Amino acid sequence: MSGPEIRTLGCRLNISESERLRELLGAEDNMIVVNSCAVTAEAVRQTRQAIRRARRARPDARLLVTGCAAEVEREAIAAMPEVDGIIPNGAKLDPRAWNVAANASPRPAARTRAFVTVQNGCDHACTFCIIPRGRGPSRSLTIAQVLREVGLHLDRGASELVLTGVDVTSWGHDLPGSPPLGALVAAILSTFPELPRLRMSSLDGIEIDPLLFELFVGEDRLMPHLHLSLQHGHDLILKRMKRRHLRADAVDLVTRLKAARPEIAIGADLIAGFPTESKAMHEANLSIIHELDIVHGHIFPFSSREGTPAARMPQLRREIVKKRAADLRAAVSMRRAAWLDSLTGQSHSVLAERDGTGYTPHFARLRLPAGTAAGTLVTIEPNSVQEGLLI
Repeated sequence: MSGPEIRTLGCRLNISESERLRELLGAEDNMIVVNSCAVTAEAVRQTRQAIRRARRARPDARLLVTGCAAEVEREAIAAMPEVDGIIPNGAKLDPRAWNVAANASPRPAARTRAFVTVQNGCDHACTFCIIPRGRGPSRSLTIAQVLREVGLHLDRGASELVLTGVDVTSWGHDLPGSPPLGALVAAILSTFPELPRLRMSSLDGIEIDPLLFELFVGEDRLMPHLHLSLQHGHDLILKRMKRRHLRADAVDLVTRLKAARPEIAIGADLIAGFPTESKAMHEANLSIIHELDIVHGHIFPFSSREGTPAARMPQLRREIVKKRAADLRAAVSMRRAAWLDSLTGQSHSVLAERDGTGYTPHFARLRLPAGTAAGTLVTIEPNSVQEGLLI
């Protein structure tokens, strides 16, 4: 084995950071790193499971844990007999924390798609969320820092870049002059005219600035795929979550986007069974899937996290939460099936991955003809859908 074994759980930000850890740790062959997640109780359970499996597979390796679970569940994770050490989440990209020599010019690994972390941490206090405890306050990379990383990825052959972070739309709030996220996106697109595709990870719709909106509707290289940190479709639940938008805000945003760029595909995070959620509130959650035509749905059964305000609210029975999550998943599945069918018989630019599939600009997955080279952009007209794949 060359280099450390890194097992990654959770979000795109963790994926991005794991790639940087591979570069940072270089030839540390006898090391396992579990880059953990704590967004839900289930995520923590999966982290523990990953630690145990890693130790069984390699009993003699040095096993270190970082990520959000290592921060918010520090004592419990550190007490596991399989764990040799904890690396604080805020120090995970500092070579001093790992006791390795610093690489003066780390190079991102060659990828067809690369994740670029532009921001970390969060200044908000959503009542269900433990992540600010694991990531700290919001910190932004400067435009110059982001452009440098973008250039490195392009040098290594990436055909698509994904801007990611904990709360991406808060990028710039802590920088001189508080530049909006749209300014960063515009700088990337203008500095690198050779960049074929730029994609955004999850965004808080209420903070999409006018320039970013105009880029979404007018710039072909900014992919027509918007994933919203929506969380719910009922205003009272949104207020109890301490979100900063209402249902009407999301509807207005999507309506304006689709009026200007009809092909844009909408994704969203939605929580099922939030405390105090009535049947009518659940129906509102279901109906927003149809109203916004959500085709990329991330559905989370509410998971109480100790230390959050939502954990002190009246909880729903677990079987109700699971049933409501299943309802939401079924609704998204129905919308997604119809959307995939609508994409057949049309030509699409597809970014080829190494596993024989690829992604259209709207992030629909497509099975590629045999022999398609990874990292290339090819034009394909699918004629059917099989098991969620365009064929």
